[in-house]
Amino acid sequence: MNKRMFPGLLLALALVSGPVLAQEATPALYEAHVNVHDMASVQRGARIFFNYCAGCHSLQYMRYSRISHDLGLSEQEVMTNFDFNGVKFGDHAISSMPAADAAKWFGKAPPDLSLEVRAKGADWVYSYLKSFYLDPTRPVGWNNTVFANASMPNPLWELQGVQTAVYAPSKPGEDARVEKLDLSQPGMETPEQFDRTARDVTTFLTYVAEPNVYERERVGLWVLLYLVAFSLLAVFLKREYWKDIH
Repeated sequence: MNKRMFPGLLLALALVSGPVLAQEATPALYEAHVNVHDMASVQRGARIFFNYCAGCHSLQYMRYSRISHDLGLSEQEVMTNFDFNGVKFGDHAISSMPAADAAKWFGKAPPDLSLEVRAKGADWVYSYLKSFYLDPTRPVGWNNTVFANASMPNPLWELQGVQTAVYAPSKPGEDARVEKLDLSQPGMETPEQFDRTARDVTTFLTYVAEPNVYERERVGLWVLLYLVAFSLLAVFLKREYWKDIH
């Protein structure tokens, strides 16, 4: 074999095997099946988010007034059910937790979730919410099979209950691998009900990641209708102009 070809072959093998190894390391995700046009689901997800998640996580690109407009909720409904910081209707949805305190308690400040679904996908967010389990080796006592060594506890444990890990057999020197999660302590909701809860939160965050989705689709429909009408007009004009020639 030509010695000059050998480094090139090694590089090609690395490029091919790299994605394969990455796929093997990525845990299987649940399918979220979100539908941002299911307004009841978006509204339920908003209520759950602001009651269980907004204490730590912000939605810095969203205003309460925008949520009210898009979700068909009155100002009173939004400020009564979503505002726990004494903010104004036109303010952004910012967490009241100081970043310095959050970094001290959790090791880092909780991230803003405005674009979480766009960054990682709805299936990832949905699976993450369902995959917390008790882990006494972690500083906060929790871990996650989708995002290993996450620096946050399970925010929805009261609803979901407490899951414990069942580890797959491993050889000496190998890291323990979680094979499945067992519900060791039931929560306020059944597993089926919590599936809907996790899906509702994911649906709300999907809307937050692209709040102009409703306007975009409404305008897009009119644009398509205009293009169809213009195309028909262009065809008729062409036939009229060329009828004497043919």
